[in-house]
Formats: sequence, structure tokens, C-alpha cells
Amino acid sequence: MNALTDDTGMLQHAIFTIPNRAEGYTTDDNARALIFTVLLAQLGDHRLENAGSDTANPFTPGFITPDFITPDLGRLDSSLRYLSFLEHSFNPATGRFRNFLGYDRRWNETEGSEDCHGRALWALGTVLGRSEDQALRCAAGRLFEFSLPVAVAFNSPRAWAYTLLGIQEYLDSYPGDRDAHKVRSALSLRLLDMYEAIRGPDWKWFENVLAYGNARLPQAMLRVGSACSDDRMVSAGLEALDWLSQTQRCETNHHFVPIGSQGFYHQGGEKARFDQQPIEAAGAVSACLEAYRVTGDSRWSREAWSAFNWFLGDNDLQLPLYDSVTGGCRDGLHPDRANQNQGAESTLSFLMALLEMRSATI
Repeated sequence: MNALTDDTGMLQHAIFTIPNRAEGYTTDDNARALIFTVLLAQLGDHRLENAGSDTANPFTPGFITPDFITPDLGRLDSSLRYLSFLEHSFNPATGRFRNFLGYDRRWNETEGSEDCHGRALWALGTVLGRSEDQALRCAAGRLFEFSLPVAVAFNSPRAWAYTLLGIQEYLDSYPGDRDAHKVRSALSLRLLDMYEAIRGPDWKWFENVLAYGNARLPQAMLRVGSACSDDRMVSAGLEALDWLSQTQRCETNHHFVPIGSQGFYHQGGEKARFDQQPIEAAGAVSACLEAYRVTGDSRWSREAWSAFNWFLGDNDLQLPLYDSVTGGCRDGLHPDRANQNQGAESTLSFLMALLEMRSATI
């Protein structure tokens, strides 16, 4: 993670383990990095110290290591750098975040995707809900206020989900904000209505396709439904996550198999087996841990471990995505090999999943 970060922010891609400057930066990745550094700082003295011996079985809960996660990654200046990137990416003229910044520090667009905006709101809400640094919260609060209203007009269900996760982080600490309550209500009901309109006996999902970032949709339902004591929303989130978990499981060995990015999974079609992406495993970890917190059912803890162990080699190719030498994460599984590039999205997906699993075992 440190290798991909310079004085501007986090670079997007890598060539093997070497930062690829030609591809520049994204708001997406700097938002993820901001979430991670805030969560790591919150973990404090319970950092990711080795919970087992070097010979621990990597496919059991006894294996949570790695020593490469040091206090430096949780230092305030890291959070400031990533938040500064988000501040720079916001375009007051449009009320939207830009996403792609070249290495020459020139923006490639006037506004980014709705998903990018949702991720930025998620990061800002996490700062407001969890950071103990007053200056960081003040800067994030200003940007959150400016960038939240436009989210009501979004059409992407993933942007809704990311925004909801950020709003709920914020409302956990600032429950009196009526405007945030209104946006939360509008987006969560929209997501719930979409689910109830699409779901059927054999397809319990929000859309007619399983695409990318899938687990964040039921996670948002569970997070908001639990906070609002909305049983209908919680039930929908659990049902969708249960169906997703069964869909993303090997038929013979029962290990975690995320929907592949080479075609996804359209209703009535065939599931794409590859390329399998770290972002899907990380989302599954988060959603299953949320289900465990909501229900207390140990089944969801086991599902979270199954998704996390995908990074460690319990996958179709029995190859680790996590690189114990660099502390990075390979960019995915192809049919015959692991992608050896270690970009920001993949590395942050692993680190965030690791941090969540470690936090859950304290």
C-alpha cells in the first residue's frame, strides 16, 4: 500500500509490484484507502499482530497475520493525503466527484461515475463516524455536506449502496441530521423496491444480472435495516445474501467462487467462472460479518472465513492472491494462473478484508 502512495495519493495500477504511473490515480482507490486508514487507526492498539504461529493452517481462523501492516499505515498523515485527494476531486460546478487523474495531475473528466461518487461518500461518512481527529472530521463534514444532495438523483444501485453505507456511518455519530435521514430513506426504499420487484423463486437478487460489487447491496440493506429496526429490509438483505452465498460456492469442494468479470451471471444464463476479482471476496467478507452482527448466527462467520480464505489460496486454482513478501494482493484469478499485477483495488480489498476479520476476532 505504501509503495502505491506518493505525495498526490494512491496510484491506481501496478506492473507486477511496480507502481504504474502511466495509469495515474482514481478517486475510487483513494476513497478505499481513506476508509482503510481510518478503520486501522480506530483499531488502535489491537493492530493486526500475528494471531498464530508461522506454521498455522492458512485455512483456519487461527491464521491472521501479516506483519507488514504496521502503525505507519494508520498514521494521520496517510488519512490526510487520501482525504485531500477527495477534496481535490470534488467539482463544485457539478456537485460531483471526478475520478481519473493523470500522473501529470490533470483530470480526465468533469465528473466521474455514480459509483465513484458513492464510494467517496462512504469514505467521508467513515471519517465522520469513526475518526478521532477533529480537523479530519471538519474537512470531511464540509465535503460530505456539499456532495450528498446529488446522490438522490443517482440510478446505480451500487452507488445507492455505497452512499447508504456512508450515511449510516455518519448517522451513527450524528443521528440528528434530518437531510441525511431523508437521503437514507429515499435510497434504501428504492433499493428494497428494486429487490422486491426483481426477486423470484430461483433468482433472489436486485437486478437481472450478478455483476460486480455484488455483496455491497445486501450489506447496505442489513446495515440500514438494522439501524432503523426495519424487519422487512433486514429480511430482504439476509435472503439476498443467502442466495448470493450459495451462488458463489463451488459445487464440489464448497469453497468461495466469486462471479467472474468475463461475462458475469445473467438470469437464465451461465455463470462466468473467471476472471475472479478480489473486490468480490472483500465485499462478501463485509456483508457476511454484517449478517453475523445482525443475527448472531455462526453460519455467517463461517461464510466470512470462506470468502477471506479465497485470498489465501482456498480457491479454484489453490493459489494465494495475497503476496506474503510484498503485503500486496494479486489482481485476480484467470483460468490458468493468478494475475501477477498488484494494483490498488486488489491490495486494498485484501487489506480491508483482513482488517475486518481481525477486528471481528478481538
